[in-house]
Amino acid sequence: MKTQSKRMSAIESITNVVVGLVVSFCIQLVIYPLLDIPVNINQNIIITAVFFVVSFVRSYFLRRIFNKLRR
Repeated sequence: MKTQSKRMSAIESITNVVVGLVVSFCIQLVIYPLLDIPVNINQNIIITAVFFVVSFVRSYFLRRIFNKLRR
């Protein structure tokens, strides 16, 4: 079984996380007002960016770990 290159792991991870970023941002625009959580658009962008970075790092490293386990 062929393992994924580090570059392809990064591309897959970033694609996955960017899709999640857009979905998360849109959900937050709906959920925060429903829950009466006062968050302006700039705060929402910061919250989404933090989750984006954490999600990318997590996704990339998990992908690399699973690639090593497949060898």
